[in-house]
Amino acid sequence: MGDHHTETTGDGIKAAGEDDIKAAIKAAENSTQGRIAIASISEIRLLVDTFYGKVQQDQLIGPIFDRVIQNNWPTHLAKMYKFWQTVLLNEHTYHGTPFLPHMNLPISKPHFQRWISIFNETVDELFEGEVAEEAKWRANKMADMFMHKLDFYQKNRQEPLI
Repeated sequence: MGDHHTETTGDGIKAAGEDDIKAAIKAAENSTQGRIAIASISEIRLLVDTFYGKVQQDQLIGPIFDRVIQNNWPTHLAKMYKFWQTVLLNEHTYHGTPFLPHMNLPISKPHFQRWISIFNETVDELFEGEVAEEAKWRANKMADMFMHKLDFYQKNRQEPLI
């Protein structure tokens, strides 16, 4: 992901542009604690871009993401913008089933722990306020649910109903 330039995906969604990132960083610098509230899609993009930049560099989970996503990072990031925009801003732009793409991945508890650690670290570095706390709470709940579902399906060799 390295550089932050605007790319448009097939569905017309733009990945965070350099101007979006600079505006969110400037807002954080102007904040008294250097952190800002999550209040718009600009902050969601900053969160997602920063988080996945760290994920790509991580030696445990980075290779899994790279193997699955390959050269489709702009498409994946656009989907994550929509997901977190729906979850945190109550703006219903995401439609999908988040668990299914993860069902057959070679992941277990240590992978989820690393994912949560990086996510919480990213939120704490950049953001403050109720929505930031909700982001961490929801990410933890989602990781717990995914972990339990994966464990169940792996042990019982069943496919999910949806």
